[in-house]
Formats: sequence, structure tokens, C-alpha cells
Amino acid sequence: MAAASDAIWAIDLGSNSLKALHLAAVGETVQVIGFDHVPHGKILSSSGVSAAEREELIAISLRQFAQRNDVGFDPIIISVPSQSSFARFVTLPPVEAKRLPEIVKFEAAQQIPFDMSEVQWDYQLMSDPDSPEKKVGLFAIKNEIVNAAMEPLEREDLTVSYVQMASMALYNYLLFDRPDLVSSDKRATVVLNVGADSTDLVVCTASGVWQRCITMGGNAFTNAIAETFKLSFEKAEKLKRTAPVSKYARQIFQAMRPVFTDWAAEVQRSLGFYTSSNPDVKLARVVAMGGGTKLRGLLKYLQQTLQIPVEKPDAFKRLAVSPAVSAAKFHESVGDFGVVYGLGLQGVGLARIESNLLPTNVARSMAWAGKTRYFTGAAVLLLIVSFLCLGRVGLNRVSYARSEDIRSKNNRIIAKAMEITKARGNIDNQTTEWNEAMKKQFSYFQYREIIPELYGTILSALPNAKTNPKDRDLYEAFDRGDIAKVMQVPRPERKQVFLTTASIYYADDLGTAQFKATASMRKDSLMQEQMDAGAGYDDQTMAMYEQIYGKEAMKIFGGAGSTGEKVPGFVVMLEGYSPYKKIGDLLDPPNVQDDPSRWGLMTRLANLKQFQHLDANAPFEVYDKTADHFKIETGPVDVDAESLPMGVGAWKFTPSAAALAAAATTPGYDMGMTGYQDGTWTLIDPVTQETISAETKSDAYGKPMVDSLGKPVKTNRDYWFKLQFKLKWNGAPPTPTGVADKSNRR
Repeated sequence: MAAASDAIWAIDLGSNSLKALHLAAVGETVQVIGFDHVPHGKILSSSGVSAAEREELIAISLRQFAQRNDVGFDPIIISVPSQSSFARFVTLPPVEAKRLPEIVKFEAAQQIPFDMSEVQWDYQLMSDPDSPEKKVGLFAIKNEIVNAAMEPLEREDLTVSYVQMASMALYNYLLFDRPDLVSSDKRATVVLNVGADSTDLVVCTASGVWQRCITMGGNAFTNAIAETFKLSFEKAEKLKRTAPVSKYARQIFQAMRPVFTDWAAEVQRSLGFYTSSNPDVKLARVVAMGGGTKLRGLLKYLQQTLQIPVEKPDAFKRLAVSPAVSAAKFHESVGDFGVVYGLGLQGVGLARIESNLLPTNVARSMAWAGKTRYFTGAAVLLLIVSFLCLGRVGLNRVSYARSEDIRSKNNRIIAKAMEITKARGNIDNQTTEWNEAMKKQFSYFQYREIIPELYGTILSALPNAKTNPKDRDLYEAFDRGDIAKVMQVPRPERKQVFLTTASIYYADDLGTAQFKATASMRKDSLMQEQMDAGAGYDDQTMAMYEQIYGKEAMKIFGGAGSTGEKVPGFVVMLEGYSPYKKIGDLLDPPNVQDDPSRWGLMTRLANLKQFQHLDANAPFEVYDKTADHFKIETGPVDVDAESLPMGVGAWKFTPSAAALAAAATTPGYDMGMTGYQDGTWTLIDPVTQETISAETKSDAYGKPMVDSLGKPVKTNRDYWFKLQFKLKWNGAPPTPTGVADKSNRR
């Protein structure tokens, strides 16, 4: 397609009227700087209108448009009817970009059901240019049809620059103005443009379009009224437009009822064919446009038939109206401007489909006409420049002789500049020293991103759409807050892990780092390491620390005389809960090394290079899974359990039946300082509001069941966990001998 213009006139010549829109592009904003809506003297497709009269009616409308609007030199784009054109989308095999036009031309010859010399055709690449498979749209129209569409404008000296199918213009309109309706290839929006003779049906997705022309439009309803009441077409059309306020409204709509049924059935049949060919695509909405949508009750009947929401736009979302244009009059015709809006977007370079069905000979003539002006201008400019250069040579000779003093002054300035340049070199040397000093200071921040990276690594290893693609729908529904979709999966089968606590601290030596080491203990360890390279505390101080922390905890200090290579890394403690009945399979399943699809959190962390598809070594590595360096605890979520981690679920209080009864009979019972006094506390999922804590079972008499030890028998739901492990940091900076880990000060 030719290059986009700053302004464009888009014209749609319909059977009922001429619609025109004058658009201008300012950056990514499109503005209406003019419009026109010229009804024909008669409906062109009505009975009794001859071909000659039809041409005269079109000429009068175009003449009226040209008189009322200053078309100027702005290019014009027109539409051709969908029923007279051909559109098909094909997928090509992988091919080099430079060979794409050749392959498309061959494919077009196979797909287009006419001789290639009899049609004007173009194509549009619909897929990403880097995609291996190329999805291409092929568009064609017979020469006589496009010539007939352009001929009336040419007779009025209106030069056409672009020709586009009406259905593709509607797709361009929807993709630009309502991107929220075409954001996915799995959800489609249907655009219905109800014209006088036909209805354009366009199914739009993010990267594809499907179109069909239904040969029924507003005239079908007019003909039904004319046949029922034995009226002329013109009188029947007038009666149709005034039906809602007519005293014969019931009889008029009764006459049109069969057409309502047939038209809606044709729409439903076309959509049924599309859905059978594209079973993965859901039809989400119908956007209705065109003059036919003004018929009262039509869209409501269509919505009842299709069981799909139908809307008629009353404004364009992304189209600004110039202050010089009457916004009120423009919005009266919004429903009729869908096609010209899409055409205009193509003219200003903001359309998705940019195919141009303008005849090749016309395009070539326009190109040469444009170039002729440039050639003439270039020749004149060259002649002017030649004379200017000749005159300039003479002036320069005179000026050179007069500027001796200036040249001497310039030489002195140059010498001064060289002196300054030398001084600047000295400053540059000092700047290098300062830069090195600043670089040294900033080196202290070199590893500040490692903790966020570690958090991200752990979170990526939890169950999600990537690690567990079988449950992708569950995770995506949870992310977008679709609670109903989430609850379709039984809770015990949801492979989800919810973290309530994530604690990470850095240790110089994972071999001596303790899981339960407090910040105070790590600070004391730092003080001990700062002593003379392992000289250690005196016996009295060590005895005092042993009494406070215990013998096992004292290992964190790495006492005097300790030897062996230190392994730096991170001590991690994760707490949370999961609805999955086999929580161990999500955290650390046994014997799954050779089956990545069954890996759990720890398995993925232990195989980070394979899990993250890394070419080099992974930044972290599980240190050791012996009892001293790895601990995992799990249990059912129970409000009575002392081992239940903090932050699991949300608390919910349920008053007992007796309390509710008392509240119903005693005013103010539940309004006291403490509210209901009798009831049960449970833990619930804060998102789905499902109970997650264990519930005491009741016998047939409603009494709580107990086991042989007198303990309540409970039904377990969710499970809590506490996971503690150590990760070696493979990229840790070397620690100088006798210098403690300064990050432990945090």
C-alpha cells in the first residue's frame, strides 16, 4: 500500500446515502475534521430505479458532497461491497522473507476463483514477521466492479487513491477503536453492518478476520410491508421508518415478522458455520452498525435469537472531534460511519489490514504524476543553485582579500584554544582518578540484586502454569480473580501453594549456619569473626553464650581453631499452606528425578540448570538435604494446633444456633461489647471464602465424634507446611581471611 497521509477523505457509497469522513492523524490520535451524510434522492436498489437513473442519483449526491466540502488535494479512499469481493486467509509454510511475495503470488493464483488478469488483488501478512508459519490474507475484486465503483467519482474529478473491502474496513475500525473486544484469538467479536441490500457479518479476533455477506438488509423489511399492504416501495419505506409512532404499528411489525425470523436465522447459520470451523473460539459480543439497525426491535430480537450480547455504538471511543465540527450532528450518524471510520484509519496509516485494490494502471499513473512535479521542481532548484554558486565564488574572492585582519585574529584564538585543550587534558586525567574512586564506592552495591533474584527463583519453582501446564486454566483463573472458575476444581485437587512467610538470610558458611538462629545470635557471630582471625572468645564469654543459646546453637559461632573451606549461601525458611491433598508431592516428592512433570519445589531448586534452561551453571544450588541442613514439617490446618504457622487463611467466627436464636428474640443481644458470645472460629480461604481448617465430625445425633483417646475426630481440609533449607551461592564474592560476612548485619 502507498504511504499513509496526514489527512484522508473516506467515502462509502451505499444504496441509501453517501457517507464521508474527513480524518487527520496527529501522532497516535485520530481527529474528525469534517464529515458528510448525503441521502440519495431515492433508494438506489428500490424497484423502478433504472441503471441510468441510478447513475444520475449517485452523480447528484457526489456533486452535492463536493460543493459542501473542500476536498482539496487530500487523498480519497472508497469501499467496495463485500458480496462483490473475495477474501481468504491461508497459512504458508516457512519461507524466507524475500521469497514471500513470490509464494503469495503462486498461492493467490490457486485460491482466487478468477483469471488473475481479470482481477485486482493484494495481500496482507497477518502473522508476526518472525513467526515460522506465515498467515496471509488474500483479497481480490473483478476489474469491472472496481472500475464501476471508481467511475462516478472520476466523473466529478474526485481522484481515488485507495480501494478497500467494506468488511475489512469494519475489522480495522473494531481493532483500533475497541481493542478490548479483540484482545485474544480465543474470544471473537462479531460486527454486523446492516445495509439496505445486504448485511456484512465480520468475525474479528486479535490476529484474524472471517467475513460473510448475508443478502438481506433493510430493503427486505420494506418489501415485506409493500407486499402486505399493497404499497409502492417509497410509501412502504416511509411507513417502516414511522412504524413505532404509527397507530398501525402492530400490523406493520406483524408484516415484518417473517423477515425478522429469516434474517436472524441467516445470521445464526453463518455464526454456526464459523464456530464449527473454529471450535476453540468463543463468540463474546455482537457490535451492530448500519442504517438497518435503526429498525425498532431488530437488535433485541437478534440478541434473543443468538443468546449473545448485542450493542449498538453511540460514540467512537478513540476518535476525537475537531472543535470546528459539530459534535452533536456527528454523533447522530455514528451508527452509519463504521465503514468510513475503518477506511480513514487505513488512509492515515493506523489500520491492521492495509491491502489496496486500486487498479494497477491507476496507481502507476498517480505515481508518475506525483513524480513529475518533483522532477520539475528539482530541475528548477538545480538551476537556481547553479547561479547562486557562481555568484558565491565571486563574493568569496572579494571577501578573502578583505579578511586578512580577521584571519590573524583567528590564529591567535586557535593558539589560545590549544592552550585550553592542554589544560583540559590535565583535568581529564584527574577525572579518570575520580571515576575510579566512584567505581570503587559503587562496587559495594554490586550484589544488591541477588536477594530479589533468589525470591524470584523460589517463586518460579512453586506450582504455576509453567511448572504444571495441566492446571493452567486453574492458575490463570486465580490470577484474574475468576473465583467461580477456580471453584470448579475440587479443593483437594488444586495444586496450589500459598506462602505466608518467606525468611532468607545470608551466611558466610552454610555448614555452621543454623535454621533458628536469631538476628541477635548472628550479630554475636559477626563480633566473634571480627576478632583476630579465629582467636575466639575467652572461656568465660563462651560459657555465658552457651548458657544463653545452648550447645547446638553455639555452632553458628564457628569457634576458634575451626578449619575447612567455607561455603557461602542463604538460609531459607518458607511457611504456608496448600489445599492439595498430597502436599508432599508439591514440596519434595521422592523418586521423581527422571520425571520433570512430577517435580516439586525442592526438585526444581535442586535441578535449576535444567529447570531454567540455563547454558551456564545455575546461580544457586541446594546445599545438603541431611537432617542438619534440611527440614520439612507438614500437618492439617487446625485452629487447635499449636504448630500452625502464622498467617494461614483468614479467621471467621460463626455464631451458634442458640446465639442466633437469642439475638432474634432479644433486642441488642449481638450489639454488646463482645457481640455473640457463643460460636465457632474457623479458618477460611481469603479469596474463595472456603473453609480450610479441620472440622470436627458429628455422629447421627449431631454430637462431636471422638476417638479411643477421647480426642475429636476431624475431617482435614488444607495442610500447612514449614520448609527449611540452604542454598549455596555459586557466584558469591570471595571473603577475605578474617573478615566476617557484612551482609549479616542486616
